[in-house]
Amino acid sequence: MLKITHYNPVTRFDLARTVAGRGRYWTAAYYVDGLLIDSGCAHTAHEFVNALNGKPLSCIVNTHSHEDHVGANHLLQKNIHGLEIRTHPLAIPILADPRNTQPLQPYRKIMWGWPDASQTKPIQDGDVIRTAHYRFQAIYTPGHSPDHICLYESSQGWLFTGDLYVGGKDRALRKDYEIWQIIASLKKIVTLPFNSLFPASARIPDKPKEDMQDKIIYLESMGEQALVLHQKGWKEKDIAKKLFGAPMPIEWITLGHFSRRHLVRSYLRL
Repeated sequence: MLKITHYNPVTRFDLARTVAGRGRYWTAAYYVDGLLIDSGCAHTAHEFVNALNGKPLSCIVNTHSHEDHVGANHLLQKNIHGLEIRTHPLAIPILADPRNTQPLQPYRKIMWGWPDASQTKPIQDGDVIRTAHYRFQAIYTPGHSPDHICLYESSQGWLFTGDLYVGGKDRALRKDYEIWQIIASLKKIVTLPFNSLFPASARIPDKPKEDMQDKIIYLESMGEQALVLHQKGWKEKDIAKKLFGAPMPIEWITLGHFSRRHLVRSYLRL
């Protein structure tokens, strides 16, 4: 399933596998001035490529190597001779052989599927991708993944955050995320003078800087409370229940890969 929204000159593609007539676990890709930022999942690759038909495409930048952001890489690179794909150096071996370097839990195979291999080139912190009219600076922002980057276009005040920024108040975390790195990365980019925030897994906020600041305050507050309770001798499961409430559907859907306890454990890994 695919939805298209225009924020001229930026086009947002919301992509999700269709289950029982509805899209489930959406992710977003963005097209602007010949640049594609992320490419959705394998299940939506053909539909996405068809939607891009006729748009000039000179470069893809993957914000990170997770399967729901790189799924159309292979098909686009196959269809467009010489198409360049840029990503953080840590992502390059993963995207070259995703099936052997990034095992997927059952829910990830079902919702997003295995991406095919793609050939990528490195983009380092501070590097600039130039299009005909814009300059996109790469900013290294680990935490959600070790290879995560954001893109910033200073003349327009555009910030493309991948999965670093997701709206709302997190109550669970994936096992391999690092919450203090996420907070540090959010603090790094919130200082930039941006006025438009384009996330990959959330709505586009009306007040982007204020929302990001609120998110930082919330995450830090939960971390401080978790540490205090841990110092008092509380067990992880009791801290999770106290701070984040009752179990959520995502915990059983992911067979525990996302959970409140993983969030608490990440907080306790100082």
